[in-house]
Amino acid sequence: MATTNPKEARLNFRLPNDLKEVIEEAATAMGQSVSDYAIATLVKSSQAVLQQSQTTVLSNRDRKTFMALLDDSDAKPNRALTEAAKRYNKRSK
Repeated sequence: MATTNPKEARLNFRLPNDLKEVIEEAATAMGQSVSDYAIATLVKSSQAVLQQSQTTVLSNRDRKTFMALLDDSDAKPNRALTEAAKRYNKRSK
């Protein structure tokens, strides 16, 4: 996780007292300040959400179909794929 300037940004939100007490108790149990605990918990949860949203899980059937398509030596790229490859090669030089 890249940071340009530590502790430059802020998040402010309101929550019910009972939830605040639970968070404070958990922070104390972890030996952390509420801020450090909240930051660590939010970052961990955010990373898990991003990982899940950026991962495609295939069934065994779909995985086999996908791999067979990749392995097909007779397959020819269509025009869109050829153009995309040209754009990529142009940008990566």
